[in-house]
Amino acid sequence: MSGQAVQPSGPIGTEIAGYRVVRELGRGGMAVVYCAEDLRLGRTVALKLLAPEYTRNEAFRRRFTQESRAAAAIEHPHIVPVFEAGETDGVLYIAMCYVHGLDLRAVLDRDGPLPVPAALRIAAQLASALDAAHERDLVHRDVKPGNVLVAKGVDSDHPEHVYLTDFGLAKKSLSLTGFTTAGEFVGTLDYVAPERVAGRPVDGQSDLYSLACVVHEMLAGAPPFRREADLELLWAHQYDPPPKLSEDRPGLPPAVDDVLGRALAKAPDDRYGSCLEFVAALRAAVAGPDHRERTPTLVDVRVKQAGQAGQAGPVRPAAPAVPEPPAWAAPVLGGPA
Repeated sequence: MSGQAVQPSGPIGTEIAGYRVVRELGRGGMAVVYCAEDLRLGRTVALKLLAPEYTRNEAFRRRFTQESRAAAAIEHPHIVPVFEAGETDGVLYIAMCYVHGLDLRAVLDRDGPLPVPAALRIAAQLASALDAAHERDLVHRDVKPGNVLVAKGVDSDHPEHVYLTDFGLAKKSLSLTGFTTAGEFVGTLDYVAPERVAGRPVDGQSDLYSLACVVHEMLAGAPPFRREADLELLWAHQYDPPPKLSEDRPGLPPAVDDVLGRALAKAPDDRYGSCLEFVAALRAAVAGPDHRERTPTLVDVRVKQAGQAGQAGPVRPAAPAVPEPPAWAAPVLGGPA
């Protein structure tokens, strides 16, 4: 391509680092994501271009490179693969696998609350992805329906395959390179953990809290805290008790309220030890004591082990010995509709 600096706002038809930009897929405050053609391999990719002001910060560029390598090193069936990340002609870019499907935000806007089995399947896949990232000290920082891609599954027992995208490649860099100040953070207010609101250090427990907010929305049709003003919403995350999910979703047993209450605890140490442990507890609460067993999948084994580990207390488990399931082995979680 030419030596001109590319503006992320309008590169349709332009070649960037070996990718021809085809159309826009979505945009946010930090970046724009495009559908692009990989000219070297002839495949379709999702190409994320960061806004120019970030490229001009040397410390940000270094952090971006480090975090991109960390994200690309994670091989997990429910994390969107990162093919390449770098800088060209003054533009920072990330090339990722293009997923054919809708994001969870679009699904919820179209269909409303999900059937309980579908919500549990999606929750388990997201939990597995987040725990895999946390084992590598990578925190997402913006778990929300818009960052969950829902693709077609392989059969009727696995009707959807979920991918988590948009890891905090640049979000952590923002806090370390002067782009945010005290009291500011990058993320979505409906799903932000209390410790992030307070400006305290974050780890995987913050993602667990956000996952619980997403699960609440999948089952109730809205996040747990709904307020008119942003400040009221931030206050609610920090101080208000979460609503009872069983009251917002008729048919769910009251036991789910205790599970969501723990996952949405204000103090990180009061939450579950892992995201899979949370999903194991949620599945048990939904199924009740009289549910019939079935042949478990590999992810079921991980969920069960996470639940057993959680009985000993909030100590976070080490990396599981069970291997990651192949792409065709999406979790199947039973339970009433």
